[in-house]
Amino acid sequence: MRASTLIGNVMTAPEWRRTQSTGTYVVTFRFASTSRRFDRASGRWVDGDSLRIKVACWRRLGENVFESIALGDPLVIHGRMYSRDWTDADERRHTSYELDAVAVGHDLSRGVARFARRKLVAPNESVDDPANAGSVGGEAAEGVEPPGRPADLPPDSELFTPFDSERFDTRPVPPPGYVAEADSPDDEDLDDDMVDEIDEELAVAAA
Repeated sequence: MRASTLIGNVMTAPEWRRTQSTGTYVVTFRFASTSRRFDRASGRWVDGDSLRIKVACWRRLGENVFESIALGDPLVIHGRMYSRDWTDADERRHTSYELDAVAVGHDLSRGVARFARRKLVAPNESVDDPANAGSVGGEAAEGVEPPGRPADLPPDSELFTPFDSERFDTRPVPPPGYVAEADSPDDEDLDDDMVDEIDEELAVAAA
């Protein structure tokens, strides 16, 4: 296990899980980090190797992450990376990589964000019944319904002023390397169909 900092994009929507042995709540999502390198032949920066990894955000960090990030968001994540060996039903051995996040933030080289500090209150672990089974950190975990917005977090209307639509775009950010097919060379904005196409691309990549 070693400390690592990754820069990349959210590949799947965050989901709540609960470990079966200790009942600890955790938010997980898949994350893609693609390195960049300078290609001397073409004289420009190009995509290099790509890492796709499961990120686990425990307890309070998980609550804040679930309320703060969305599919396609560019993030900077610091945490402890480790590998886990496992065997499938056909007795084939595999290795998976996970990152226990310590800190998660938006990549402000790609856009803007607002921050709202949480008030210090007793933790709220009211979560609905579990759903699907899974594994986090080598420990069996079951899927659970989102616990809802934390009671101590004011509504967005009280936290943020509206973004200037002439300067900022709040729609999902396309993953690295994605090229949308615009209707015309002058059409640089993504319409609703293109946003749906991005979501489909992300879903396929995460499968």
